[in-house]
Amino acid sequence: MYDVLVVGAGPTGSYVASRLAAAGRKVVVFEQNHRIGKATCCTGIVGKDCFDAFPVCSTAVLREARSARFFAPSGRCLRVEAATTQAYILDRLALDAALARSAQEQGAEYWLGSRVTDIVAADDSIHARVAVNGRSLNVRAKTAVIACGFGSRLSRNLGLGAHGDFAMGAQSQVETNGTQEVEVYFGSRTAPGFFAWVVPTSDNRALAGLLSRQHTGARLRCFLRSLVEQGKVASCQATISFGGVPLEPAHRTSGHRVLLVGDAAGQVKPTTGGGIYYGLLSAQVAADTLEEALRRNDFTATALARYDRGWRAMLSAELKAGRRARWFFERLNDRQIEWLFETAESRRIPERLAQSPDFCFDRHGRVIRRGARLLGLEGILGLLWSFVRNLPLNQVERGKLRPAAP
Repeated sequence: MYDVLVVGAGPTGSYVASRLAAAGRKVVVFEQNHRIGKATCCTGIVGKDCFDAFPVCSTAVLREARSARFFAPSGRCLRVEAATTQAYILDRLALDAALARSAQEQGAEYWLGSRVTDIVAADDSIHARVAVNGRSLNVRAKTAVIACGFGSRLSRNLGLGAHGDFAMGAQSQVETNGTQEVEVYFGSRTAPGFFAWVVPTSDNRALAGLLSRQHTGARLRCFLRSLVEQGKVASCQATISFGGVPLEPAHRTSGHRVLLVGDAAGQVKPTTGGGIYYGLLSAQVAADTLEEALRRNDFTATALARYDRGWRAMLSAELKAGRRARWFFERLNDRQIEWLFETAESRRIPERLAQSPDFCFDRHGRVIRRGARLLGLEGILGLLWSFVRNLPLNQVERGKLRPAAP
């Protein structure tokens, strides 16, 4: 009989396990992979806020970044550079291993190669069925944390809300010809409604990937071929890893004796798909909530709802701003994106944003609002009018715009 059962040994699951084990709680972590830090689709970029708040990140730093290059569909390039480091490129495998090691040092028990196939929240405890080496074990705990990533059927079986919106990510490790800066690519031929990236991890290695709603693998292979043609990448023959990326939170992230944390809860930036920082912040709230529940021996849905309220109060404004920006950006065509690049360049918006106190890698709401102010009323109205003119005819009736479904 454990105090806490954690499903998934990613950053959020191991962080919750470490915090609760350090408080003297009996914690078990089940991870379906046979080793910590299995290859993932995560790019591993975190901002300075995350780096400062969670010192364990320092053990996994590959590179620091204070600049990036953004490419419009035509190839027009905008470069943004700040005076100080704004982001850190992490080795995600090393980060996962460091967090798991910390949890184990605090006394958490880890079972690798162990897949939780079912969880039932009974009145007196959590009952989990675990597949281990061809055997099926029954494990009991007072409460459970689902931290096994996006798309887990465990949360659906427990009656917690599913994600309403998501995209697919695809990524490969590639050999480069000395790329030193993060590069971001926009355009309908590359990643319609989203973006592609090249993130250097060493002098001659990088992660190349993209987000898309459809044909993600085919789009990445096409993107890699274009990088080869530009002489940026040595070969387009690379192993591709895939992963679902939630673009909005689950409707419910807590219930009777159970919490959802990280990608399983949809605690992800809708603008970029990054989830490390928001997941770790929410894991802090989860650990505090569970420690209070264990102290009171109260694991009812009402008691654990404190977690749902807590992380939403901390992140909901950012998530809503990101969702609005995501909805709008997905409806821009290449010509409108080109106009944004041209206007940003003529008004020196990248430099002004980088010098603004509102600039923050992890808090996109402030950056979006500041960018809109720099764009100006005339620019915003011009973009909106261009947006309206390019809507399908069936969305304009008698001169009135009918809103498209999000």
